[in-house]
Amino acid sequence: MKTPIIDLSKPIQYNAGDPWFMRVKIKHKPHKKSHWLIRLALNLPFRLFPKNWIGWADDTIKNMGLHATTHIDAPWHYGPVVEGKPAKTIDQIPLEWCYGNGIVIDCTHKEDFVAITVDDLKKDLDKNGITIQQGNIVLIRTDRDRLMGTPDFVEKGTGMSREATEWLIDQGVKVMGIDQWGWDLPLKYMAKKAKELNDPEYFWEGHRVGIEKEYLHIEQLTNLSALPPSGFKICVFPLKIVGGSAAPARVVAIMD
Repeated sequence: MKTPIIDLSKPIQYNAGDPWFMRVKIKHKPHKKSHWLIRLALNLPFRLFPKNWIGWADDTIKNMGLHATTHIDAPWHYGPVVEGKPAKTIDQIPLEWCYGNGIVIDCTHKEDFVAITVDDLKKDLDKNGITIQQGNIVLIRTDRDRLMGTPDFVEKGTGMSREATEWLIDQGVKVMGIDQWGWDLPLKYMAKKAKELNDPEYFWEGHRVGIEKEYLHIEQLTNLSALPPSGFKICVFPLKIVGGSAAPARVVAIMD
């Protein structure tokens, strides 16, 4: 009997709803193009090509903002120093952190521009009789993944408060994730609100927890509605981008 695997990753492709400077652009090279490359660069005559084969397909990523994919942020993204030490880049992340028992916390009741609180987390955990254990990977379900592919995906959403982020870390969670554009409230909203409040500590508060307490988060997850509250494994291995602030990851849930 096969173990069910549920894909939680956003397709990597051109997306008009992403910010213009982050849009993925991929050039797909057809089989016939490599046919001529093989003949000219490798000096292989056509008569020696294997039968029923014209060449290989190939692809080039022309542009890809790492933070426009389903990705995991490294501590380096939050700042150059974390917990008083040089922050880890994505290639320095221990892979042991990226595989563990998963928990989904349902925050679909939260309205746009209203931050998720510690009380929101505790209520859903208590409702499902779940106690967070050291090393659990916690996923925050907002259902904003339904906005993927539209400008609203960047502009709207809830987001994790500083206090809620710190609370998860204090429970022993090293890796957490969310199914909306970013971990915090939407960027434009936070900038506007920071000016209204004249508060220099307001902007990007969830991310900035990572300067004081080392943790990782996954952004732009999808399909969390297909998961139960617990009883599954999460695998979130990032690409090994040397010096990277983040990396795309194929995030999957493996059902026990």
